[in-house]
Amino acid sequence: MQHEQAQAARAVASVLQGSALGAALAAVDDGAATRGRALVQELAYGTLRHLGTLTAIVDRLATRPITDAPVRMLIAVALYQIGHTHAPAFAIVDRAVEAATLLDAPAARGLVNALLRRYLRERAAIEAAVLEDPVARWSHPAWWIERVQRDHRAQWQEILAGGNVRPPLTLRVNARRTTREALLATLRTADVEAHAEGAAGIIVAQPRPVTELPGYGQGDFAVQDLGAQLAAPLLDVHDGMRVLDACAAPGGKATHLAEIAAAEILALDVDASRLARIRANIVRLGHDRDGARIDVRQGDAADPAPWWSGVPFDRILADVPCTASGVVRRHPDGKWLRRASDVATFAATQDRILAALWPLLAPGGKLLYVTCSVFAEENEARVDAFVAAHTGALREPLIFPAGVVHTGGQLLPSTQPGGHNQDGFYYALLRKA
Repeated sequence: MQHEQAQAARAVASVLQGSALGAALAAVDDGAATRGRALVQELAYGTLRHLGTLTAIVDRLATRPITDAPVRMLIAVALYQIGHTHAPAFAIVDRAVEAATLLDAPAARGLVNALLRRYLRERAAIEAAVLEDPVARWSHPAWWIERVQRDHRAQWQEILAGGNVRPPLTLRVNARRTTREALLATLRTADVEAHAEGAAGIIVAQPRPVTELPGYGQGDFAVQDLGAQLAAPLLDVHDGMRVLDACAAPGGKATHLAEIAAAEILALDVDASRLARIRANIVRLGHDRDGARIDVRQGDAADPAPWWSGVPFDRILADVPCTASGVVRRHPDGKWLRRASDVATFAATQDRILAALWPLLAPGGKLLYVTCSVFAEENEARVDAFVAAHTGALREPLIFPAGVVHTGGQLLPSTQPGGHNQDGFYYALLRKA
């Protein structure tokens, strides 16, 4: 366990220095067995979800600041294990003491031992004291908490709490390959507990590597959150339509569109390195050989001239770049990497993309504006400003399936494991007069 604790501590420390979690985990990967990698990932993700609380506890336990970042994060990792895993507390402490040596900090062994054992003795009092601070209570940066409070006066606590829970493994059944009932039966035969949610979704009770699930290699399903699974149906695509997925990577929404209708789909992304993932998903799901028409192309949605043929689209899906504030339960490093100034930067990009895509839409066509954000400046404010500036842009009503909890177009993330276990997506549907 001490090896995984040390690796997770290094990874979390790297995130706090500006690295994305995926890159940080790759940097500490020493080629250990899959089980060890899974534990490192669990400890790093969990620690980042609860980092505000954990670092507040570390700082309260210490009599002076701990300047060695990996050691400070090692204590946070151990605190996460004590509070959120089933490992015995004293075993966690003993291994964390050994992990200090692996972090090239043998002199910190005594400090790690003393602070963690003090926490075990005084846990209730320490937690009560630190949770008076909002950052420790909600484990989000102060500016983030203030913005969510302002944007969602009635639901802000649920949104913040929802950002700290472990997300489910959610599948979308590939309707061109199988049925949900057949896939559920296959999973049951393999002793994988799962249940149906949404129109085409399946939630796997115990998350695991998706490549281990039966049907993965055959393309029977895609991995897609319940909230994201709403995009393709909301766009109202029919056979024969020309459809643009303007920011398509990794291809989940484009492949879903292909499963709903026999449409001509252009899957566009500005990042050439991500096009391979779109193509890989198309191939695995069988959409390269089942008659689906998906053209994958590099291009900037904010600059159509180099890639647009001049033929209008009947439908446009604009899943625009955003702060990803609605998916932090899946990407907890985002909470600590984002800055308050990023919101305005993303809003400017969103405005440019909307303005550039609108002329590409045929009269009577529909554009679905999508973010995975809960910040109003990226969502309602952008759509309101666009509609005000374009007399031919008409807002269409959104009809969500029963069980989808939302306020207007904003989906609300949940702390509960039922059908409302969705990420915080935002949707607005515009029709061109």
